[in-house]
Amino acid sequence: MWAQEIVAGRPAWRHVPSGVVFRAVPGGTFRMGLSDAELDAVRAIERADGADDNLESFFAGADRARPVREVRVEPFLIARHPLTVAQVRHWLPEYEDSFAESASNTARLEDDLDALLGALPFRLPSEAEWEYAARAGTTTLTFRGDVRPDEDQVLGDFADEERTAAAENAFGLAAMGSANEICADVWIPHFTDAPADARPRTGDGPRVVRGGGGDLHPWQGCDEWLLLLSTTRDEAQDFTAIRPAAPVPSRQGN
Repeated sequence: MWAQEIVAGRPAWRHVPSGVVFRAVPGGTFRMGLSDAELDAVRAIERADGADDNLESFFAGADRARPVREVRVEPFLIARHPLTVAQVRHWLPEYEDSFAESASNTARLEDDLDALLGALPFRLPSEAEWEYAARAGTTTLTFRGDVRPDEDQVLGDFADEERTAAAENAFGLAAMGSANEICADVWIPHFTDAPADARPRTGDGPRVVRGGGGDLHPWQGCDEWLLLLSTTRDEAQDFTAIRPAAPVPSRQGN
């Protein structure tokens, strides 16, 4: 079912039936949530006229990604990038995507979401796993640092292998934050009493989505760059992308 390969110079696991490439994310601990230092970095961008508008609403909603806490994460696999239209069609052959210009684009699921989740042999990442994977060992606004992300960092088409490889973070993951990716957690508008490990928070209601900088492309100057931050979170509405996760296979590839 699994084959070990080198993809863009890094070890990878390929799910043989579908061809989806996964990266093995090492276990560890990290500080999850929007830190004071990151809030200060956003304020610095605003003071330097790097924001398109007043960021009062961003700061008013900062508690949605707080309080910051230390989280322990076990090793896991996560897809190198969100599932594309072509990859979704491995499980849903009749899938059509009105948002996509080609089969190599990120698939955005609406009515087909439950059908895909039921067909996938994988699970959704918890949002702790997602943020850990997005940060890839960093403590800054994005893995690139505390600078304002720009529109060139949005990636939603994976036909160009060179561009995909250039967009990877230290864990070998591309396009973290480009699409709003659904997580296993139910939406709770804060991290109060969240677990100290990476288990998803369960319950009734909409799930959490992370990212979404490419869902508003081309940008209209409404501070869409905030959607590329490692901590940006919201409740699922309308369409969503899928970046599946899985246990690390045994050496036998099972």
